[in-house]
Amino acid sequence: MVETLVKNIEETLTNDEIQVLTVLEQHAKESVDGIAKRCGFSRQKVWRIVKHLEEKKIIWGYTAITGTEKKGHLGDHFTLLLKRTTIPLEDSMKREVTLEKLDDYLPSGVTIENIIIIHGGWDAIVTFYAPDLITARKVIESMFQRTGKYFKEYLLLEHLFPIRKNRFKNPYIKNLVDYI
Repeated sequence: MVETLVKNIEETLTNDEIQVLTVLEQHAKESVDGIAKRCGFSRQKVWRIVKHLEEKKIIWGYTAITGTEKKGHLGDHFTLLLKRTTIPLEDSMKREVTLEKLDDYLPSGVTIENIIIIHGGWDAIVTFYAPDLITARKVIESMFQRTGKYFKEYLLLEHLFPIRKNRFKNPYIKNLVDYI
């Protein structure tokens, strides 16, 4: 099903749309004029393509990439790996996870970044920000009290620093080489 979805999206993109997406992935803050110049298109053409990609939900949003060195407002970054039991999720739990109702149970200062369903040794990845490791562990304990019957194992990882994030190399990596 996922392969079909990806294939359908790829088949519907034009070369011009792919070119604009490629520029946006590397220069999301660029003005429409700047993107047009990089693509060799008119400003109006780029604007139409971007609006069309937003309507088709190929572009989900725009974001800034911040380094962990500047983490003051976000807190520490964590990854949670989850392994499911064989108990099927109830409809209410599916809605809670997919419709952002999960956020209602989070303490102040905790923000979920990603929830990704995966195939392999683990079944899901959740990345989130929390003020500190103690708070992150409390969030996991609280979550397992509510959803424990659906998950048999978890692994909590704290991010130290990115070498590369969203395809961008960390601009401070030369200062961090000794820690690798």
